[in-house]
Amino acid sequence: MSQKKVKGSPSLQSIKSLPVDLRFVGSSGSNRMNLSDNVSDNVELSSDSAQGRSDIGSENDESPYYNLDMPAKNTPTRSIKRSNVDSKWSDTTPYTTKKKLQSWFQLPDGNWELATILQTSGNESLISLADEKVLKVNMESLVPSNPDILDGVDDLMQLSYLNEPSVLYNLQYRYNQDMIYTKAGPVLVAVNPFKKVSLYGDDYIDAYKCKSMASPHVYAITDAAMREMIRDEVNQSIIISGESGAGKTETAKIAMQYLAALGGGSGIEYEILKTNPILEAFGNAKTLRNDNSSRFGKLIEIHFSETGKISGASIQTFVQSSAGERSYHIFYQLCAGAPPLLREKLNLRNADEFKYLSQSNCFTVSGVDDAEQFRVVTEALNIVHVAKESQDSVFAMLAAVLWLGNVSFTVIDSENHVEPVVDEGLVNVATLIECNIEELKLALSTRKMRVGNDTIVQKLTLPQAIDTRDALAKSIYSCLFDWLVERINKSLAVGKIRTGRSISILDIYGFESFERNSFEQFCINYANERLQQHFNRHLFKLEQEEYIQDGIDWTKVDFEDNQDCLNLFEKKPLGLQSLLDEESTFPNGTDLSFANKLKQHLNSNPCFRGERGKAFTVSHFAGEVTYDTTGFLEKNRDLLHLDSIQLLSSCTCPLPQAFASTMLTQSEKPVVGALYKSGGANSQKLSVTTKFKGQLFQLMKRLENTTPHFIRCIKPNNTQSPGSYSQELVLQQLRCCGVLEVVRISRSGFPTRMTHQKFAKRYGFLLLDHVASQDPLSVSVAILHQFNILPEMYQVGYTKLFFRTGQIGVLEDTRNRTLHGILRLQSYFRGHQARCRLKELKRGIVTLQSFFRGEKTRKEYSVLLQRHRAAIHIQKRIKARICRNKFRRLNEASTAIQSVIRGWLVRRCSGDIGLLQFGERKGTEPEEVLVKSTFLAELQRRVLRAEATLREKEEENEILSQRLQQYENRWSEYELKMNSMEQVWQKQMRSLQSSLSIAKKSLAFESDYSQRNSDASVNENDDQESTIWETKAHEINGVRSSTSAGTGVIGRLAEEFEQRSQVFGDDAKFLVEVKSGQVEAGLDPDSELRRLKQMFEGWKKDYGARLRETKVILHKLGNEEEPTRKKWWGRRNSTRMG
Repeated sequence: MSQKKVKGSPSLQSIKSLPVDLRFVGSSGSNRMNLSDNVSDNVELSSDSAQGRSDIGSENDESPYYNLDMPAKNTPTRSIKRSNVDSKWSDTTPYTTKKKLQSWFQLPDGNWELATILQTSGNESLISLADEKVLKVNMESLVPSNPDILDGVDDLMQLSYLNEPSVLYNLQYRYNQDMIYTKAGPVLVAVNPFKKVSLYGDDYIDAYKCKSMASPHVYAITDAAMREMIRDEVNQSIIISGESGAGKTETAKIAMQYLAALGGGSGIEYEILKTNPILEAFGNAKTLRNDNSSRFGKLIEIHFSETGKISGASIQTFVQSSAGERSYHIFYQLCAGAPPLLREKLNLRNADEFKYLSQSNCFTVSGVDDAEQFRVVTEALNIVHVAKESQDSVFAMLAAVLWLGNVSFTVIDSENHVEPVVDEGLVNVATLIECNIEELKLALSTRKMRVGNDTIVQKLTLPQAIDTRDALAKSIYSCLFDWLVERINKSLAVGKIRTGRSISILDIYGFESFERNSFEQFCINYANERLQQHFNRHLFKLEQEEYIQDGIDWTKVDFEDNQDCLNLFEKKPLGLQSLLDEESTFPNGTDLSFANKLKQHLNSNPCFRGERGKAFTVSHFAGEVTYDTTGFLEKNRDLLHLDSIQLLSSCTCPLPQAFASTMLTQSEKPVVGALYKSGGANSQKLSVTTKFKGQLFQLMKRLENTTPHFIRCIKPNNTQSPGSYSQELVLQQLRCCGVLEVVRISRSGFPTRMTHQKFAKRYGFLLLDHVASQDPLSVSVAILHQFNILPEMYQVGYTKLFFRTGQIGVLEDTRNRTLHGILRLQSYFRGHQARCRLKELKRGIVTLQSFFRGEKTRKEYSVLLQRHRAAIHIQKRIKARICRNKFRRLNEASTAIQSVIRGWLVRRCSGDIGLLQFGERKGTEPEEVLVKSTFLAELQRRVLRAEATLREKEEENEILSQRLQQYENRWSEYELKMNSMEQVWQKQMRSLQSSLSIAKKSLAFESDYSQRNSDASVNENDDQESTIWETKAHEINGVRSSTSAGTGVIGRLAEEFEQRSQVFGDDAKFLVEVKSGQVEAGLDPDSELRRLKQMFEGWKKDYGARLRETKVILHKLGNEEEPTRKKWWGRRNSTRMG
C-alpha cells in the first residue's frame, strides 16, 4: 500500500531520507518541523487506513516512522472526541501518566465522551470534558480508554480495553473515513454508509484475489471461504445478519459478485446474479427504516466444479413476513411498467386504485423508476428461462391478488352474514384465475365443516369473510413466490456437476429488540439463538485449537451457553412453541389466554419472566426482550381453509392448480396432539411456527456441515443519512448481534498475540543490556523480564507470545517515548545532512552550468562562423553571375552594333559599284531592277530543278524499297523451300535406311521375316519414290531369303546408298549455308540447288532400275519357295509398286 506523501516545501519532499509521514506546519515562511498529533506505529490512520492495514503484526510496522501523520480531517465529528488537539509532543508530561488521566464518561443523553481526570480523591474524581466543563464524578462511572496507537484498528480484538465506548469510538473513527468494514475476531462488522464508497470493482477484486490487500472486506471473507473450500474440500457458508436497513442484501450481492468473478466462465454465474432483481421485486418492500427491506430470509447455495468454476446454484427461502410501509415492489412495478397489451389483458389500474396498495399512501420510492425496474425483472425472468406463457400467468396471479383486495361484501341477513358483491373486482379475480364466479363467491362467504359423517355449510360474518379473502390472497402470493424460487432453482441446476463443493450465502435478520416486539421478532430472535449457538461452538473451537497448537498452558474455557433459552422455545410439551401451537388450535383461544398459559407453565424457567397483561420477557443471549402476545395466535394460524384450496384446484389455469396441489400435499402431513380438537382436522395444517421450526432445523443441518464465516451488518442511523452516526442505535445493534460478546469470548484467553520475530523487532531496541543470544525468543523473554510483566499475564508459545488484556500498553508507552526522542534526533541529523547535501548540490550545479554554458557558447560560435563563411561564398557566386550576365549583354550589344555597321557598309559598297557600272546612263534605276529580277528568276529555276530532282530521287528510292521488299519475300520463300527440301531428303534417307535395315534383318532372321517387315512404317507424305524404295528393300530381302548369293549384291547396293546419301546430304547442307550467308562462295545457290536435284533424280532412277533388276534375279532364284511365301511377297510387292 502506498504511504501518505509528505506535506511541505517541494525541496524537502524530494529528500527520501526524511520520515515518510512527517508533517510540516507553521507559517509560510517557517521551516520548522513538527510531528503529527498521533504516533501510531502499528495502525494506519492516514489514507492507507481506508484500506484497513491496522493489525499489530502487519508487514509495514517495522519502521518507527510508519504512519505518524493523522490528518485533522480524519478526526471524527462526534461527541466522542479528544480534549486536547494540540501536538502531544509539545507537552512534557510523561506519556504514560497522561494516558492514565484519560477515561470515558457517559453523558446524561447516553453518549460517551473522552474526559481528562484532573484530580482524584478517594472514590471521586474531578474531570474535564471537551467543552472545558469540569465535573465531579464517581470513579466507578469512568471507563478506561485505549492508547492512541489503537485508534482505528481494523480488528476490535486488538483493543487493550474492550468496552462499549471504545468499540463505538473505533467503529465511528473508521466510519468517518469510509472504512466501513471492521473485524471483531472471526466476525466482519459492516457499517452501512448509505452512499457509494470506492471499495468495490474489478481492481479491488483482483487485489483481494492476488492477496495484495488484506484489510477487512466482504471480498476478503468470500475469498477466504473460496480458498478453504478448495484447500480443505469442505463446504463453506457466509452468514449475513443485521436489522432492516443495515445492508444485508447489498452485502450478499457483493459476496455473490466476488464468487462470480472467481468462479465465472461457464455463464451460469450471470444467471445467478440475475436472480437478485427477481427475488428483490417479489420479496422486498419499503419500510419506515429501509427503502428496500427484505421481507424474507434466503440461503443461496452456489455449487462449484472440481476446477473451482461455478456449476450451479440453489435458493432456499424462509421467514417471509408481511410487507412494511409499502407492499411488495412487484405490485407497483407491474402497475407502472406493464405494456399496454398486458394492462388491457389484466385490466390493470393505477396503484392508488387498489385497496391493498392504497393503505399506506406510499406509491413511489425516491430515486427508483418502477417502470424501468419492471423491465429489468422481465429481462431477468427471460435469463432464468421462465417462458413467456409462464410470465403471463405470474402477472395474472399478481393482478388477481390486487383485485382480491378490491372485493367487497354485503350483509344478507340479521346475523351479519355476508356474501361478495358481484362487481368489477370479483369478476376480474374469477377471470384471472380462470374459475367459476359462483364457486368463488361460495369460497369467500362460506365454510364447510364436517361433524361426524355430516358436512355443515357455515356462513361467514364480515370479519371472517375479510380474513378468508386476505388469507386467499396471501396464500396465492406465497405459493407464487415459492413457485418462482422453484423455477429459478431448476434453471440454475441445469448442467450442474455434483462435486459436493459449495459456498452458501445466508441473508437473515439479525437479533431485534424494539419497544413493541411481536410474533415476527419472536421467530427472528429464536432463529438468531440457534445461529448464536452455532457460532459459539465454532468460535471456541478455533480459539482453543490455536492455543493447543502453540503449546501454551491452557485450560478449557467454559462459556455461557444459550441452550436454556433454546429449551425454552423448543421443549415439549411445555415450550413456547408447543404452547403457542396448542392454544392456536382452540377456537376460543385468545392472546390473553396464551399469555396466562405461558405464565402458568414457564415461570420456573430462568430465561422466562411473565409480565403484566399479555406480555412476557425472554432472556436472550443479547439481552432481555419483552414480547407482546397481541396477534400471536392469528399470525400462527393458517387461515386458508380447504374450501379455498378446492377453489384453486378447480381453476382451469395451470398455476392455481399447482398451488392447490402444493397446499394439499402440505395438509396431508400427519397432524398430532391437540390439532385434532374441534374445528375439523381436515381443514387444519401445520402452524407457521412449526413450519418455521422445520425450515430452521433444515437450515442448521446444512450449516453444521459447512465452515461458517460471519458478517454482522450495522445501521448507523435511522434516517439513512450518509456520515450520521448514532451511538445509541449502533450500540443497540452491537448488543443484539452479540458483537461485544463475541470479542469478549475471543479475548477470554489471550486476545493480544504476536510472533516472536515481530515482538523482538518491535520492542528489541528498548533493551538496556545486550542479549548474548540474538534469537527472537531470547530477546522477547529479556524484554518481558526487563519490564517486570507478571508470568500469569502472558504465555510463551512455540511461535507466538500471548498476552492478557492491557499488558501491551506499558511497552507501547515506553516505545512511543523512546521513538519520540529518536525521531527528534533523527530529524535534526537529517536536516543537517540535507543542508550539507544542498550545498554540495549547489556547487555541483554551478560547475555543471559553467561547463554547459561554455559548450553552448562554443557551439553557437561554430554555427555563426559557418554561417559567415557560407554568406561569403554565396556573395562570391552571386557577384560572379552578375558580372557574367553584364558581359553577355555587352557582347550581344557589340555584336548587334557590328552587324548593323557591317550591313550598312555592305549596302554602301554595293551602291557605289552600281553607280560605277551604270552611272554614265540616265535612268539607271530601271536597269538595276531588271538585273536583279533576272537573278531572282534564275534562282527560282534552280530551285524548281532541285525540287524535281528531289522528287525523282524519292521515286527511285521508293522503287528500290519495293524491289528490296520483293527480294526479301523471295528470300523467305527460298528459305521455306530449302527447309522443305531438306526435310524431304531426310525423310527419303530415313526411308532408304529403314528399307536396307529391313532387308538385312530379313536375311538374318528368316523365321521372323513377315513380322519384321510388317513393323516397318512408311510416311504417307512420301510419294512414289519411298514406295519404290520399300519395294526394292522387300525384293532384296526376298532374294536373300532365297539364296545367300544375293547377299553380296545387296551389300554393295546398301554401301552405294550410304555413300550417295552422305554426298547429297553434304552438298545440300553446303548450299543452305551459302544461301543463308554463313559461307562465302562464288556460285549461285539456286542454280546449284536445281542442278543437285537433277543429279539426285538421275541417280534415283538409275538406282531404282538396278534394284528392280536385282529383284528379278532374286525372284527367279526364289521360284522354288512355297506358294504362301510367294503370295506374301507378291502382296507386299504389289502394295509397294502401286
